[in-house]
Amino acid sequence: MDTPDFAVTDVYRLDGGGRTAAFASFNRGVPGLIHFGRVLPDDDDLAALALATIPNVGAGQIDPFLPLTLCPLAITGWQGHPGMVLQGEDGSDYLANAVLVKIEAVGAHGVQFTLLDRGKPEGIKLVISAALDPHTGILKLSQRVTIPDGWSCSWLAAPALPAPTGMSRIIDHSGRWCGEFRRQETGWRTGAHVRESREGRTGHAHFPGVTLATASTGEHTGACLAATLAWSGGHRMLAEELPDGRRQLQFGILDDGLARGEIASPELLVSWSDEGLNGVAQSFHRHLRAIQAPIDARRQREPRPVHYNCWEAVYFRHDLEELKTIATLAAGLGAERFVLDDGWFRGRNNDTSSLGDWEIDRTKFPDGLTPLIEHVHSEGMRFGLWFEPEMVNKDSDLFRAHPDYMLGPDDQPSGRQQHVLDMANPEVRTHLFGQIDAILSSHSIDYVKWDHNRPLTGGSPDQARGFMSLLGDLVRAHPDVDFESCSSGGGRIDFGVLELASRVWLSDSNDALERLRMQHEASRWIAPEVQGSHVGPRHCHTSGRVLSMPFRAWVAAQRHMGFEMDPRELTPEESTTLRRVTSWWKDNRAFLFSGTLHRLESGDVDVFAEMTVDADADRFILFAGQAGASSQIFQRPLRVAGLDPAALYEIRLVNPEDVSLLANRRMVRSPDAEPQRLSGAFLMEHGIRLPNAVPASMTVMEGRRLIREETDD
Repeated sequence: MDTPDFAVTDVYRLDGGGRTAAFASFNRGVPGLIHFGRVLPDDDDLAALALATIPNVGAGQIDPFLPLTLCPLAITGWQGHPGMVLQGEDGSDYLANAVLVKIEAVGAHGVQFTLLDRGKPEGIKLVISAALDPHTGILKLSQRVTIPDGWSCSWLAAPALPAPTGMSRIIDHSGRWCGEFRRQETGWRTGAHVRESREGRTGHAHFPGVTLATASTGEHTGACLAATLAWSGGHRMLAEELPDGRRQLQFGILDDGLARGEIASPELLVSWSDEGLNGVAQSFHRHLRAIQAPIDARRQREPRPVHYNCWEAVYFRHDLEELKTIATLAAGLGAERFVLDDGWFRGRNNDTSSLGDWEIDRTKFPDGLTPLIEHVHSEGMRFGLWFEPEMVNKDSDLFRAHPDYMLGPDDQPSGRQQHVLDMANPEVRTHLFGQIDAILSSHSIDYVKWDHNRPLTGGSPDQARGFMSLLGDLVRAHPDVDFESCSSGGGRIDFGVLELASRVWLSDSNDALERLRMQHEASRWIAPEVQGSHVGPRHCHTSGRVLSMPFRAWVAAQRHMGFEMDPRELTPEESTTLRRVTSWWKDNRAFLFSGTLHRLESGDVDVFAEMTVDADADRFILFAGQAGASSQIFQRPLRVAGLDPAALYEIRLVNPEDVSLLANRRMVRSPDAEPQRLSGAFLMEHGIRLPNAVPASMTVMEGRRLIREETDD
């Protein structure tokens, strides 16, 4: 039997956040991730561990048989999708052959691997960076390659990951306009499971994230690994199984084939948990809160005010006196910010014209926006404004003056009567910055809803880079302004844009039934306070449904709450309900947006349940949304999570007035009875019995730890 003619030449480990990431290089080649997960012993032999990852080699295979590396290369005999594809000056593929020349520590929790190409050591350099966050346990990976002039790179993955042993399930999210974050699941098979967004933005249909899980992994138990690409443009994800059984996961920018000196991958964020799907979600929530903290701190004010958005009340019909009336009513309901949506700029009476002409329409607002802003402020609210900077109508002064600013050929199809501006062009970005900056500098505006209402028909990744450059310039120029990422709702939600935007508009659908599901699934990645959720009109214009005010209000209260209806349509009873729920939300938002969110296993596909628990497990708030009619007669007990099993909790129903008397003709405990007192152990093992619920209803519970009186022995 032949002995292997390769050796482990370099090893490195990172520790932090209750995790270990270990790397190994064979024969000074590209390092591979040989372990990411639970903490390894300090004296663990990483070289032996690396060798233990190598399978035995049979006949008909490349020998030596090297493992998956962070950048798998064809020259090593790797038969799967490569991590990097280069083309020389003549356009033909070049077989890169990288050798490790340097390993450098980056702070206490990071490392950088530098590699040069054996054939072109003076012209090709690959640098791979890894950092393990000590607070979140998230592993951050990225790489960049420098290539000679005239060369190109048609694919550079963020560093490739091996699929951990036993994780047989691939979970990701599809979606559509008004139906984002639809969970789907598949299994491994020989070949690749590929997800691609080709619309120049993150996309409704292809959130750039995937979770691998074992067959038995649930919300609270079992092992899983999740990864997401922090990038706001076209992307590709592939989960590939080779015929020999090895599995890899890759993410990267789609079609980044421009020749230039240095190409960099976006950052790949990776989380591992042995405490179920909630474990990886909670690490992403901690990460998001960490990158949002500087955004919130620089404003030094309440960062999550109750929104009122006027879109579904007036659409393009902007009349100053009508808007003042609506603003007064919204403030009376509890709104803290008034957002003027599409229709305020010159000539904008419908969606066929004026995009690109970011000047106030003096026909609608003869004295500008100041009278409306002053009225909004007099009602105790802040003021926000809608923009769609990346778009242009052909019927606009901008297009007539600069048809060359449009992205793509003149005869391309339009979308929503509009076209896309070339954000890779610095002249376009300078023009847009000047117009938006002028509005923000001359008015008391503290919020921008940034929209993007059509996919691209062509355009390189530089389009997304141009968007991020412009948004970053505006954020730095106006540090007191909150920016929301909206793209026909959830078309641009990712951890790249969320380094600059403090809020996402999860969906254009204000249908509370759709929102109930979407919010639940989006929480696998996105912290609740970042998800905008509005109480829509009684009659939802996107679905045609008519839903009750209690249900609409409580669904919005699960996330960053707002209103988006004509308040003049509300009955006195609806107004009272909305004020009550909004007041409750204001009292509890700090708790909801600092605690740990647990999605609960209800055992019922029509129940979407989740709870937030504080750091000391002293208090929890539980939402149980009933979407449809359950298959069983009685409501199943709902097992909770995250509590102290030894503690005794006093539990009360927050919304007894919403309990259905038809579904609960006789109750063991009446809705307004004294609070129950149950142990954490009982609640987590047996569960809490909720009132029976009818479709399109929400039950809200609150629990607080009882402090036992100390007694002398």
